[in-house]
Amino acid sequence: MRRWHGLDDVPAGWGRSVVTIGVFDGVHRGHQRLVDRTAELAHELGLPSVVITFDPHPDEVVRPGTHPPLLSTPKRRAELLAGLGADAVMMLPFTLELSRMGSDEFVQSVLVDRLHAARVVVGEDFRFGHRAKGDVVLLQELGGKYDFEAEGVPLVADGRPISSTLVRECLAAGDVEGAARLLGRPHRVEGVVVRGAQRGRDLGFPTANLESLPHTAIPRDGVYAGFLQCEDYGRRTGDRSAGYPDARWPAAISIGTNPTFEGGERTVEAYALDRDDLDLYGAHVSVDFTARLRDTLKFDSVEALTERMHQDVDRARELTRE
Repeated sequence: MRRWHGLDDVPAGWGRSVVTIGVFDGVHRGHQRLVDRTAELAHELGLPSVVITFDPHPDEVVRPGTHPPLLSTPKRRAELLAGLGADAVMMLPFTLELSRMGSDEFVQSVLVDRLHAARVVVGEDFRFGHRAKGDVVLLQELGGKYDFEAEGVPLVADGRPISSTLVRECLAAGDVEGAARLLGRPHRVEGVVVRGAQRGRDLGFPTANLESLPHTAIPRDGVYAGFLQCEDYGRRTGDRSAGYPDARWPAAISIGTNPTFEGGERTVEAYALDRDDLDLYGAHVSVDFTARLRDTLKFDSVEALTERMHQDVDRARELTRE
């Protein structure tokens, strides 16, 4: 799978291709349908399939300060798209200049001159060009002008049309199971493990404290069951038995400000069940959320907190058995 960062990365002499385009934040089931259709057409025509996505999120450029919580990092997004069978993924830098391109100019410079699109697949609600004035009908008209065909794919619905906004609503409500249903997999938060107050270790539950990227979509405060994964853990430690090259452990995950200890900073902490021997400081890790256990609570004593943590761990163990 080819990965391109911008139009200049497209190889000279690149031939015709089948292209789909969108932000694809989260690569949810609706996005998956678009990529599947693109790959299907590419196979029928004997052409490569190309997925165009954007970084940063267009909203941050067009309306600074309105950046939505992101469901996936650019790297994760590219991996997910590649896993769906895309032959190439282009991460197109979204700039003010790009946002001001007219619809015709955008189509010519991106889809025609660089990718030589033979087919273009988009969602039926697709918008493009300056002030999002372009729609599927205009794209089809421009296809007639530039010798490609365009189709708008109906949105996938789960009660409501599936969208990144709908996934974010689920996460904001703590409904990680609903989010997983829309995504087709558990929601993931990534980050680097940093040193925290180490209260979990003192209580017998050493946690990995994640420092996530800005604008990450983090579920509502509470306690969750899920999985903690460390990239390349076996190589880091030399412990091939841990799951070389990556390691993945069932986990209990806490999100919140630690109200029992009058905390102020919101944190994401994951305890790998029954593991007190992990040294993950400085490692890039990810947390997959599979079920919500309870709200964040303020306990009257450390003893009461510890007792409830034991209950949380037991419940998380039940829910993460594979």
